[in-house]
Amino acid sequence: MPDDNLFDQTAELIIDGQSYHLPIIEGIEGDKSIDVRDLLKETGYTVYDTGYKNSASCCSTITFLDGKKGVLRYRGYAIEDLASKCLFIEVAYLLLHNKLPNRVELENFRTLLEQHALIHEDMVHFFDKFPPNASPMSILSVMVNSLHNFYPEMSADPLENIDITASRLISKIRTIAAFSYKKSIGQPLVYPRNDLSYCGNFLNMMFNTPVRPYIVLPEVVAALNKLLILHADHEQNCSTSAVRLVGSAGGNLYSSISAGINALWGPLHGGANEAVIHMLEAIHQDNNDYKKYIAKAKDRNDPFRLSGFGHRVYRTFDPRGTIIKDACDDILGILNVKDPLLEIARNLEEIVLNDPFFVSKNLYPNIDFYSGIIYRALGIPTNMFTVMFALGRLPGWIAQWKEMREDPETKIYRPRQIYIGSPSRKFVPLSQRT
Repeated sequence: MPDDNLFDQTAELIIDGQSYHLPIIEGIEGDKSIDVRDLLKETGYTVYDTGYKNSASCCSTITFLDGKKGVLRYRGYAIEDLASKCLFIEVAYLLLHNKLPNRVELENFRTLLEQHALIHEDMVHFFDKFPPNASPMSILSVMVNSLHNFYPEMSADPLENIDITASRLISKIRTIAAFSYKKSIGQPLVYPRNDLSYCGNFLNMMFNTPVRPYIVLPEVVAALNKLLILHADHEQNCSTSAVRLVGSAGGNLYSSISAGINALWGPLHGGANEAVIHMLEAIHQDNNDYKKYIAKAKDRNDPFRLSGFGHRVYRTFDPRGTIIKDACDDILGILNVKDPLLEIARNLEEIVLNDPFFVSKNLYPNIDFYSGIIYRALGIPTNMFTVMFALGRLPGWIAQWKEMREDPETKIYRPRQIYIGSPSRKFVPLSQRT
């Protein structure tokens, strides 16, 4: 809810000679928005904004990003500092509580995550009902939505014991994701262990087998921590807006998060890193013919587009993309992985960044461009990439849902439209229709 002192300025709108003064809201970082909440009531007009590109749907204290300068902060902390100096669960705590945890708070949060790592044993049987080729994202969405049936205590007061509910979700989604992968490849499930870290536990559940124990390498854990932190929140994107939209109707946290997972599933959103790998593989199979694919990307009549470049908000380098590129070089070097797609990615990046056509369109590498290569190096299959995105984004979704429920000005999301269909028509009985 914005403070009254944010409304120090007004914008004048003139319609048919009538002047209207609309309040201007200015955020703490200088971002400004014209308050049109009373526009329809006062003028009879709505605002037409396809894709909500120019619409601020809420005031938030969680994430700030500056697309022109390439700045991203969680709760005021620079993403560069958080990614290099924090654990993922520290950042999750920060997003939920608006403060970095001290040692005691972090240990208590870690204990909650350990207590809620298991899923109800009845839920384990759900995995048997999915076909072997079921998408891990569809499984994740269904299983998260099902959690409400096993933990219905949120119904009375959604914000009561939110710490327990949040830790339950953050912990169990990791177990659900790993179980869905194991089921898809026909391997026995590996249950969580309290002696492993959050990321170490996930890796062990993914890759440990009775015949070949998995060795949790600290370098791999560090890389996964960084990836999850970089994905933890990103303002009012498509999936976050879906979480808030369902929550605005009174939807419980589980159903709201399930909606966010489904929105993230789209190839234009969370599925972009998977699309990058498919693009790089196509170039590799085509004898690294960069000129061909650059020409296709420039051709307006060709449906091909460069995946991993450009962003809806950023008009310069995505700060997460810069971090992820360095992390990619580091982890592939540590694991001694020789991935031909990395060289293709580097060459493609250099071509795009020096081509006036792409420069004029502000097409810079984003977080998706190199993240898939890291996941490949860690052994995570391509169809799990978007699941990994969801694991990282979950704390942000919960924080956004919580903020929305706590805001007394929250109203059910209900956009308007401009009707361009048929005018009023006279009904014709069936017997008279030709």
